[in-house]
Order: sequence, then C-alpha cells, then structure tokens
Amino acid sequence: MGIAQSVNVGSSEPSLGKDAPTTGIFKKPVTTPVAVRAPGPKTIGLHSGVVGDHIGDTKHHGGDDQAVYAYAAEDYSWWSASLGRDLPPGMFGENVTTTGLDLVGGVIGEKWAFGSGLVLQVTFGRIPCLTFQNKMGEPRWVKRFAAANRSGAYLRVVTPGTLVPGDRITVVDRPGHGLTLAESYEIWMHDRTRLARLLDAPQLPPKMLAEVTERLG
Repeated sequence: MGIAQSVNVGSSEPSLGKDAPTTGIFKKPVTTPVAVRAPGPKTIGLHSGVVGDHIGDTKHHGGDDQAVYAYAAEDYSWWSASLGRDLPPGMFGENVTTTGLDLVGGVIGEKWAFGSGLVLQVTFGRIPCLTFQNKMGEPRWVKRFAAANRSGAYLRVVTPGTLVPGDRITVVDRPGHGLTLAESYEIWMHDRTRLARLLDAPQLPPKMLAEVTERLG
C-alpha cells in the first residue's frame, strides 16, 4: 500500500519558453482535498483532471490519458542524490507525490484505489519537455530525465473522487501482460525495434497504440 504524501496544484504562470503563453508546472502542495474528474479530450476538454490545476500547453499535456500525474518520493530521493540538491514535492510538476508505490515497476493499466473512493489507472510515463528543463535549470535535463527511466506515472480517471493529502493508495488490479512503466518507456523512447510489445497493453493511450500499429504496418 502507498500513501499520497503530497497533493500539488498549479496556478497559471508565465511560460518558460514553449509556444503556450502560460504554464502550470509550478505546483504547490495543498492541505485540503481537491476534486478529480475525467477532463475529456486533450485539446478541447477541461485539460487537467484535477479541479483548479492549470495546464498551459494543452496540445501536449492533460486530457483523459494524462488526467493526473504522479511521482514517487523514492525516485525524488534518487534524483536528489544524483543532482546534489533538495527536490520538494511538486518540483517535477506532479499532482500527487506518492510514497510506498513502485512507479518504475508499475504495470501499464494497473488501477490505484484511494481511500477517498477515487480510482485512477496508469497509462504511461512522462515525456520531458523544454518547460521542464527550464524549470529545473539543469543542463541536458530532457535527455537526462528520459535516460534515467524514472518517468513517474500519468493516470486516467476510472472513478471520480478527491485527492486527499495523506490518503492511502492500494493497487487493486494489475493486468497480466506485465508491461511496466519502465519497459514501455524504454521501448517508446529508446528501442523502437520492440514496438510490437506495446500492443500487449491495450490500456496505453489510444493515440500511442494507433501510432504503433501504423509503424508496424
């Protein structure tokens, strides 16, 4: 069982160098529950699944398959040691900072049930962008983050509810295909000779699966 160590929400801030005029990457921990619901299509829906959470680049972020973003405190510890700096909850722009859950070994399509009644489903890892790099201020951050394969987890909403700081998280369903966040991310980002493996996981974002099918011809 895991814990929602921190729940983080971002307001609209000036862009950090992308085409979008604003960004919501500067997320801050909140102390009260926040509502979560399926936001709808990426570009025309409600964008973030977390009510009150801003998304500036609606072309690449948000939508049903990226409704909520989670990052593990254990992976933050790894990065803190690697970078030699403190990384507080929300630093990577995640909505929920978890503890006690293996996000590297998490399986695509596994479902997380929260004590509040909220149920989320793992869809894929986070692909780093220029906004993320500029916020971190680390050289070659995009490539470094992608190479480390500690991507965190994007989640879709299965059952609407609330994110509550300190709430328990239980993995209640784990698909038998065994395709993990780490393996799927490695294939998509670094080893496309193995693309067919991704088709074993129908819970991946439909757009990604369609591209895989097209590439495989």
